[in-house]
Amino acid sequence: MDTYKVVGIMSGTSLDGLDIALCELKKQGGTWHYHIIKAETIEYSLQKKEEFNSLLYASAEQLAFADMGFGYYIGEKVKAFLAQNNLKADFIASHGHTVFHQPTKGFTYQIGSGAAIAAVSGLPVVSDFRSVDIALGGQGAPLVPIGDKLLFADFEFCLNLGGIANISFDEADKRLASDICPVNIVLNALAKQLGQEYDKDGLLARKGTVNTELLTKLNGLDYYKQPFPKSIGKEWIDKEVFPIINSFTISTEDKLATFCTNIAEQLSSITNRKSGRLLATGGGALNGFLIEKIKQSCATIEVVVPDNNIVLFKEALIFAFLGILRIRNEVNCLSSVTGASSDSIGGALYGDFRNLL
Repeated sequence: MDTYKVVGIMSGTSLDGLDIALCELKKQGGTWHYHIIKAETIEYSLQKKEEFNSLLYASAEQLAFADMGFGYYIGEKVKAFLAQNNLKADFIASHGHTVFHQPTKGFTYQIGSGAAIAAVSGLPVVSDFRSVDIALGGQGAPLVPIGDKLLFADFEFCLNLGGIANISFDEADKRLASDICPVNIVLNALAKQLGQEYDKDGLLARKGTVNTELLTKLNGLDYYKQPFPKSIGKEWIDKEVFPIINSFTISTEDKLATFCTNIAEQLSSITNRKSGRLLATGGGALNGFLIEKIKQSCATIEVVVPDNNIVLFKEALIFAFLGILRIRNEVNCLSSVTGASSDSIGGALYGDFRNLL
């Protein structure tokens, strides 16, 4: 097959909701083309957000229960999404929701059982994209860069501003990528202190003043001095970032302004002395104040914020694409990005793929 209709599923660390995107991907003349047919984000209830946050401290039994439960949840939501929109898909590719990500200890863990998704939705499923790379000594992240390279080749840089910022680009004929720093995990937590779910368009941050002492401490975190490849999880943010922010008795607006500046400066340390176009996606790309800060810090780069479908659903689109590469037995994880001993084909299969192989 050269044309596929795949439901891409993403649940990010910022806990915005479950992204569902039905994508058509077609290979013509050696080049992949994509179209997002229909997409939506199903917001998580406060109860589900609290459940996700509590899993860092859950028992093994609770984790097993959450894994199956979230799988059933995804399966039900996809089934309803397709039925309500009178749409059909060949299969589902699901990232799941990350609970643990500690590659230096040799493990990562995403809940959302592929078996449960397949059982409820009635569609075959590709899931668990990170484990093979971890087993090969890699970071298991980021996974998106191969999609950046093959679907968004018109851009020199692809930046995702989600719960965590990550970037990918080509250098010396290799695709390089890295998690840069936290974004919406921190910005959303600060906005909640002011009674908002998130800082819409950066209006709260715009009221603040950058605190140079806090900015210096944030920029001084050891992680930022480490070479590529590297990645971070919520555990690191809770341990290293929030204690610094919470130690300052300045206004929340000042903290928001300072953290947006920190994000921009960490990005500029990577793009410094380079030129070209940068594609900015993820929820943070809708934060006007943050984008302004990035443009100021990355003066040699043309920052492009695409239409909202790509801004909000690019990761779901790329996981749909990673699922296609998996069933075609083609590499979908690059060792140049993750530091693994070799490129790999990641993803576990559930259900009947015989008609697609």
